[in-house]
Order: sequence, then C-alpha cells, then structure tokens
Amino acid sequence: MRAFVFDKYKQPLHEAHVPEPTVGDRDVLVRVIAAGANQLDEKIRGGEFKAILPYKTPLTLGHDVAGTVIHTGAQVRNFKPGDQVFARPRDHRIGTFAERIAIDESDLALAPTTISPVEAASLPLVALTAWQALVVKGNVKPGQQVLIHAGAGGVGSITIQLAKHLGAHVATTASGKNADFVHDLGADVVIDYRTQDFETELSGYDLVLDSLGGANLEKSLRILRPGGKAIGISGPPDPAFAREAGLNPVLRLAITALSRKIRRQAKKLGVTYEFLFMGPSGDQLREIAGLVDDGVLRPVVGQTFSFDDTPQALEALAQGGIRGKAVITGP
Repeated sequence: MRAFVFDKYKQPLHEAHVPEPTVGDRDVLVRVIAAGANQLDEKIRGGEFKAILPYKTPLTLGHDVAGTVIHTGAQVRNFKPGDQVFARPRDHRIGTFAERIAIDESDLALAPTTISPVEAASLPLVALTAWQALVVKGNVKPGQQVLIHAGAGGVGSITIQLAKHLGAHVATTASGKNADFVHDLGADVVIDYRTQDFETELSGYDLVLDSLGGANLEKSLRILRPGGKAIGISGPPDPAFAREAGLNPVLRLAITALSRKIRRQAKKLGVTYEFLFMGPSGDQLREIAGLVDDGVLRPVVGQTFSFDDTPQALEALAQGGIRGKAVITGP
C-alpha cells in the first residue's frame, strides 16, 4: 500500500510502497480518510525524541487518523466494519500517513457525528494533550486561572476551549493578528507575545501549559501562585516521565539531569513542573467526541493538504503560522 516514510533520521519524507498492516486479535483495521499532521511527526523525523522514543527505520509517520473500519480482530467487541472512527495510535504503532492502519481497540473511538472526517482527524493528539494536561494532571476547577501558550496553534486552540468548559479564567499568548481568533475560542486575556511580556502582565496563576520550553518555561514558573503548576509538552522530560516510560537507568539519570535546573527553579518558587508526553486513550476520545457533538469543542483546521502533498504539510507546520491544525486528506 502507499505510505509516506523516512528512511533514516533527518532524511526527507517520501512516498513508498509498504506491506499491508498485520491485524492482531485486539486490532481494528482502518481505511484512512484523513490524517492530522503534528509537530511530533517532524520532531521524530528530526531525531529529537530518539533517546526516549526510538524507532527502527524506515518508518511511516502520522499520529492522527479518522477513517472507516474495514475489519476487526477476533477479540474486538466494540467496533464493526463500516464504523466511522478516530484515534491517536499508540507509540510504536503509528503510521497514519498511509492508506490503511491497524490500531489497538483501546486507542480507538467512534468519531463525533456532527463534524467531517477532516475535522475529526485534526483532534486526537491535540485534544488528548489538552485533556491530559487540564483534567488528568492539572485537575482544573471552576474559577482557577490558566495560561495557555500559543493559543492559535493546534494544541492551544483546543485547550482554550476545554479550559473554558471547565470554568477556568483563561489567558493565552498569540500574535496580534490572532487576538480576535483566540478571544472567539474563549480566551479572557490575550497577550501579544510580539509587543507584551506575559511575565509583567500576569501573576497568581494556578496552571500554565507551556508548548515552547526554554526561557518561556522559566518565565512561566514566575507567574504561578505558590503551589501552582507548570506543565511542559516540549520538555524537558522529568524523572516521573522516565519511570512511567520504563526507560533504562542510564536514560533515567540523563533525564533527571536534563530537568534538574527547571525543577530546582520551580522548588525555589514554591511551584511544581511536570512534563507531559501525551498517551493514547480511546476512553478519553469518547469523552472528547461527546463534547464536540454537544457543541463545547470545535475543531480548528487551518489548512488541508492532499495525500500526495504530505511532505509539504510537515514543511508548512515547521514554518509556522497555521491556525489550528494541518490535515492531510486520504489517498
């Protein structure tokens, strides 16, 4: 079948013919209608996560899918051929930039019924990130103050909406041209990162979701109230992540060292830092699908690309400036 792969780390993405997926007893074979493109795809191709998420090459990329069930494994009970589904396949089972993919049943959910497959494909990775940051790690309650960086991006545009649904007061950073857009998503306060310094504008926040890392993350710690929490999705990874991921002792030590500076700064300020590397969850996607069909969450698709233009989709992501998500339509 047709797929887009890279042969070695840092090598370009290109079309190839790859074997049909193997469908295990708990797997669901899905015909890909649309696939979301994510920064994670480009970071994996560039080797940025090679230490903590090693892949053998050649590798088919793609972490988001919406499509139609073709066939189910012998032990699958919750899906049947013809079902419209969406998913973020688990690590080491990715590969949605292809005609078909086999997905573990527990990673899969029925797609929302009120949106198109292209819109559904934009959701899994970013919506799961938002859910795991705000609901699982952040435990956000009504009235709390939440800062979401890069509010016009893929993760930010969904996280703003979910935070408002949870009753939070939401601030976000965005360019001036996107101010009205993020206000419409639900942001109460918009900081123009080109002309304003969020550290001087905000204080006493309960939670920050940081997608940029580095100096931005360090500044984010300083706008938290005592006991507040910063969650980073760009790193650095922390010891808790290393334990949960079952990494070897050498890697655990390296990760502890990588995050020591930011954890020390957080402790000095009386706040905490946690790294989030989102994981797949069909159960959480069912919750998210319900929020979409109830009109609480709306997908934001900034640009679509044909299957033949999959490499161009990743290039456009790397250049930035896309509101919401880039989505690739199926072959």
